[in-house]
Amino acid sequence: MEDKKRCSWCKGDALYEAYHDNEWGKPVYDDATLFEFLLLEGFQAGLSWITILRRRESFRRAFDNFDYKKIAQYTQDKLDALLQDPGIIRNKLKVNAAVTNAKAFMKVQEEFGSFSNYFWNFTDGKPIDNKFKSMSEIPATTPLSDKISKDLKKRGFKFVGSTIIYAHMQATGMVNDHIMDCWTRNQY
Repeated sequence: MEDKKRCSWCKGDALYEAYHDNEWGKPVYDDATLFEFLLLEGFQAGLSWITILRRRESFRRAFDNFDYKKIAQYTQDKLDALLQDPGIIRNKLKVNAAVTNAKAFMKVQEEFGSFSNYFWNFTDGKPIDNKFKSMSEIPATTPLSDKISKDLKKRGFKFVGSTIIYAHMQATGMVNDHIMDCWTRNQY
């Protein structure tokens, strides 16, 4: 793998490189995985993604394997326990938002048949293939991430600002932002 060219943001850290090579930018149509990334992206707000990746298994354990149906039913006792868990980001607003978002996620599923249907409807079910030559060309937000963010907020979601949503779009392959000479660019 050392001779393969990658997007520069992941270089030098084995966990980051594995995430880049195997997940980032791969189109995700599965609701459970879309929710996992939505939850993790919300916790990432204001932090680096590597911080979240290093705690991903702790998040998985703490949040019942990202089971949104269970998360939507969390009691105050469970929320209090989460705020004492050193393996996750112990931010009260973010912990509470996980429950709020799980409930909103299920409402979207009821309305659209799945969250995937809702999410991918913004691009007619197909990834947007950007053709960036360098990382400096990649935006933090786009008019589409603004639109999705606004719609999610209207539906009651929290921690879904445009920057978080664009990161979610990248992570789940709604946009292909692998730079042109990245070896994973055409893998999916």
